[in-house]
Amino acid sequence: MADTGSLGFTGSGRHIVEEDEIKLTSVGVDIGSSTSHLVFSLLELSQEGTRYIVKKRTVLSESEILLTPYTDDLTIDVDRLGRFINQQYEHAKLKREDVDTGALILTGVAVRRRNSRAIAELFAEEAGRFVSVTAGDGLETTMAAHGSGAVARSGREDAVVLNIDVGGGTSKIAVCAGGRVREVTAIDVGARLLAMDGGNAVVRVEEAGRRHGGAVGVELELGQLINEDTLQAIASEMADRLFEVVNQQELTEETRGLLRLPPLAYRGKVDAVTFSGGVSEFIYGHADHNGFGDMGAILGREIRQRVEGLGIPILEPSARIRATVIGASQYTIQVSGSTIFISPPDAVPVRNVPVLSVDFQWDDDIDPARVIAAIDNALRRLDLQAGRQPVALAFHWQGSATFARLQAFCGAVVEGLRPVLDKGHPLILVNDGDIGGILGLHFKEEMKLDKPVISVDGIVLQEFDYIDVGALIPSSGAVPVVIKSLVFPGAEQNAAIRQ
Repeated sequence: MADTGSLGFTGSGRHIVEEDEIKLTSVGVDIGSSTSHLVFSLLELSQEGTRYIVKKRTVLSESEILLTPYTDDLTIDVDRLGRFINQQYEHAKLKREDVDTGALILTGVAVRRRNSRAIAELFAEEAGRFVSVTAGDGLETTMAAHGSGAVARSGREDAVVLNIDVGGGTSKIAVCAGGRVREVTAIDVGARLLAMDGGNAVVRVEEAGRRHGGAVGVELELGQLINEDTLQAIASEMADRLFEVVNQQELTEETRGLLRLPPLAYRGKVDAVTFSGGVSEFIYGHADHNGFGDMGAILGREIRQRVEGLGIPILEPSARIRATVIGASQYTIQVSGSTIFISPPDAVPVRNVPVLSVDFQWDDDIDPARVIAAIDNALRRLDLQAGRQPVALAFHWQGSATFARLQAFCGAVVEGLRPVLDKGHPLILVNDGDIGGILGLHFKEEMKLDKPVISVDGIVLQEFDYIDVGALIPSSGAVPVVIKSLVFPGAEQNAAIRQ
């Protein structure tokens, strides 16, 4: 284990495996269609076995909230954005080289290829130290549910918690139960679908904003003067559409036409509701004015009135507008044992691979259809179904490893991960037991899989982890696995529960 490799920290000569406790300076950067902001944090980690666990997270500096600048409707003004980011480093009294690690989260319009490439160039020198995540609707909804604390609360209190993230362009709804996100959806309801100048003239209107205006008999156009009664009517219509989804009722055609993800299938009791996103500042009364020239304040009031009528407790989140800003990327390291399988040997190293953590329902006879469905659900929840990048399938194996069970499981894994494998990516499996070798052998020898196979064991992973699998250590036949975990506000107590 001595030769597990080293990680680059700001202090030269530091070696992660030589220190019982380490401190990392981190930054979370969230760049979205409506707003952009940063959070600088100090992470304190301590060693437990072969892992480092976050024990404390201290916010060093929170940036201003920037209305994401544009040169046209779809192209982000990267020069202005870059100046803003540099100013926030200066405000935090930090240089780029002072930051050990971080996460760059792109959502909405920022995900578009032209934007994402230009934004990535702003952080080129941090490549390798940062985790970069482009979040579609499913992943953004899931991240907001974690960032708000709804997921942790659902596990801690054995409750069903609904997190509603109301942002500038969309509202994202997550059903959280048992410490996991069980289901997500998203709808075109947001504060900046319509924006005005100081004289209430329309300066920005999205297509979904026009649809909401049309529903109340108003044709919205740039330059149009709009009065408070019209804004109230549009906000009320938006809230009606949102709460059709929240109330688990039959959806109208108007509401279905605004959905960005399939509607929720959950029909059951909700024990509590939390809100996150920019509009949540108004829902909870933490902002009493609307300085952004949009519908945030009036939409927040409409939503608050409706949720109070449901009779469900409204709980304070761990984070509101900053719920999807990741506090940091936590480095941990584990070492996979001698029952690993890697073919061909040059399939490693791999870097920054997102983890697909799947909780399979194990029976004596493995049902391939259930395995495929579980993988598909996880891919969609994390916006990985397009297969644009490799993924690491993490799971806990239960039961015997008979030929029949291996054949059923492995066949289902290939089918479930077909969108990824068909793009030429390797099959990467991680389990917390000692079955890595036999699984890898089955894929290669019995199923004749023509893709590289990396199957490691003895490693504990969870959702929002990203892994680096290093090259084989010749003296032991083991490989080092570096884990970069997205750490959410208020979630430190859960970070250590990784048995």
